[in-house]
Amino acid sequence: MLIGLTIRDVVLVESLDLVVGPGLTVLTGETGAGKSIILDSLGLATGARADAGLVRAGADRAVVTAGFALPAGHPAWAVLAEKELDFDPGEDLVLRRQLGADGRSRAFVNDQAVSVGVLKELGEALLEVHGQHETVGLLDARTHRSLLDAYGGLEPKVAAVRAAWKAWRDAVSAAESLRERAARAAAEAEELTARLAELDRLDPKVGEELQLAEERAILGASEKALADIASAREALGGDQLSSRMAQAFRALEHARTRAVQAGAGEDNVVVQRLRAAAEAVDRALVEAQEAIAAVDNAADAFDFEPGRLDKAEERLFALRAAARKLGVLTDDLPAERLRIAEALRLIEDSETALNHAAAAAAAAEGAYRDAAGALSAARAEAGARLAEVVMGELTPLKLEKARFRVAVEPLAPERAGPDGADRIEFEIATNPGAPFGGLGAIASGGELARFALALKAALAGRGAGATMIFDEVDQGVGGAVADAVGLRLKRLAGAGQVLVVTHSPQVAARGDAHWKVAKREASGVVRTSVATLTAEERLEELARMLAGAEVTEAARAAARALMA
Repeated sequence: MLIGLTIRDVVLVESLDLVVGPGLTVLTGETGAGKSIILDSLGLATGARADAGLVRAGADRAVVTAGFALPAGHPAWAVLAEKELDFDPGEDLVLRRQLGADGRSRAFVNDQAVSVGVLKELGEALLEVHGQHETVGLLDARTHRSLLDAYGGLEPKVAAVRAAWKAWRDAVSAAESLRERAARAAAEAEELTARLAELDRLDPKVGEELQLAEERAILGASEKALADIASAREALGGDQLSSRMAQAFRALEHARTRAVQAGAGEDNVVVQRLRAAAEAVDRALVEAQEAIAAVDNAADAFDFEPGRLDKAEERLFALRAAARKLGVLTDDLPAERLRIAEALRLIEDSETALNHAAAAAAAAEGAYRDAAGALSAARAEAGARLAEVVMGELTPLKLEKARFRVAVEPLAPERAGPDGADRIEFEIATNPGAPFGGLGAIASGGELARFALALKAALAGRGAGATMIFDEVDQGVGGAVADAVGLRLKRLAGAGQVLVVTHSPQVAARGDAHWKVAKREASGVVRTSVATLTAEERLEELARMLAGAEVTEAARAAARALMA
């Protein structure tokens, strides 16, 4: 809801501060008094095109500030969030526009500098303007679908269609992704099969490279190692060493035996020493034999099968070549073998997966088509009801020759979307026998404003509830028709906020607040002012509107009757 409008140096207005309340606010005044300045100023604050001619003569710049009090879920907050502007839904929304005498313009939202485009986008969410030259919103067929859905209470069905659309799109995306992966995999299948065959033939093992590298090193050094072992055996003397040591052992035993036979006891020093010498030689003989056996065993360790070195090198080179070809480490070849086998298995199973994905997408499309079809039927029914209600509003507004309908036409299947499969447009035929066409076919500005009033009256209480502005909606009508206009404006204001510029006392009498716009001249300077009228002042203004230049008691009596 608009709660305040501050105007500085706009055309004939030097300074003006207006407090706006809920309900119906009427603006009256003589022709040329400057009522349009109020609407032009509000347009400036909400992103309308600026003209340097709006700056008051002698002033450097014009400034207009509009304040709005909005509920938490109002669409304007979503605009601010999208533009990443700071805001608190618990506070007022303040739009400000500065226009320099040089035509340069600056825009602000809650004191944050923004583009004029942001003001315009906010203005579209905050205001509906219906007047002599424009009817914002209703002429745009893109708004008709949401208006019809709100009128018919179809939001749950719309939500179901959007959910079904998303599920269908997700299913199609999943099927396409799977199809692309399957196509890439199929193109690689031949190469993967060849790689797997090579790895199966190679049968690599983890750690095999290190083992083969060590074996290759040992085999390469075996010839020199065997020569060294032979030198060691030769140095030991081989069998001759054992024979000589055995001979030495026997000689020492013979010497000990002769000493004992000569009468020396076992405790004799000579006998003991001969025994110790024989035992030492015996131990040396055993060690020598073991050393010779160990040297022979070492030589046996180098007794490889013929061609073993060539085989080890060939195996090692084959493993490393396979690893380079696949771009992995040699120890990763077994895992790569498993990966390729799994990829080939998936390729074999991809046809089944593709069939399942295609079936899921088809089922999701069917669910969407069903939901969209149900929504289309509900829209057609709601459209018929809305047309009947609007037609009932046209005759009292002197539009009895006009006919109205809601066109709900199916879109081509490929043009269906998250909001359904319908093209929806409000259409009117202005005269009997004339074809139906868009609302822009209404040529008269007054008729267009009254038709907008009829439609808004039919839609009262539905939709976002923006502040509505009607500019001379009563042009060219009077009496009962003007009274019908006032009645409908009052009804609309009961569900929101309406500002109306009017020349009709029947309309003005129904206002919750009454502003009188007047133009005064002082010291050769003309200024426009706006006064909020008291009850007595309203009576005089209504009498003036009824009587003209000279207010009579009869006019006052008629004004009292209207106010009553």
